[in-house]
Amino acid sequence: MPGIDLDRAWDLHPQVSVRPEPFGALLYHFGTRKLSFLKDRRLLDVVRNLADAPTARDACTRAEVPASDLPRYGAALGALARSAMLVERTP
Repeated sequence: MPGIDLDRAWDLHPQVSVRPEPFGALLYHFGTRKLSFLKDRRLLDVVRNLADAPTARDACTRAEVPASDLPRYGAALGALARSAMLVERTP
C-alpha cells in the first residue's frame, strides 16, 4: 500500500471530525459519510499533530514514531488520504 510523501504538509479534511476512543479514534467525513477507525493511539497523535507540523514527518517525530516505523505510518496516512480524510496542505 503506497504511503503519502512524509516531507509534505498534510491536514485533516475540513469536513472530518475526530472522536477519541479507548482503542484509538473514529474519523467521520461529513461530506463523503465515510467512517475510519484508528486502532493505534500513536497514529491518532500523528493525525492530531499534522495541523501544527510543517511536514507529516515532523508530525510523526512529535508523536515519537520510531524511524523504523515511518513506512508503516506513511502507509496508514496514505490510506487516510485516499479516503479523503487527509488533504495535502497548500501554501
